[in-house]
Amino acid sequence: VQLQASGGGLVQPGGSLRLSCAASGIMFSRYVMNWYRQVPGNQREFVALITKTGSTNYADFVKGRFTISRDNAKNTVSLQMNSLKPEDTAVYYCNVLYYARDVWGQGTQVTVSS
Repeated sequence: VQLQASGGGLVQPGGSLRLSCAASGIMFSRYVMNWYRQVPGNQREFVALITKTGSTNYADFVKGRFTISRDNAKNTVSLQMNSLKPEDTAVYYCNVLYYARDVWGQGTQVTVSS
């Protein structure tokens, strides 16, 4: 199982970015997909999830600003991030729990700064 994240970058406060994560080696449509983020020195924290049926759940600090979605035909999960704040600066990781094992993508850096 491999997860490949992309789409990070530098954006000004109030701006938007769209992250994508491509999955391979997995029956993608059967799994809950997650996004996490991590700031150096801090623990990795949950951002959002989407179930195989499309139900979603978000951390309180991104509700109303971030939207998670999936395309089962393309084996991808995306995270649309709007109204970005400097405190959203982090490395963002996609994740899947595969047979009781956490599988992580390589992470993509998001920097929100003027």
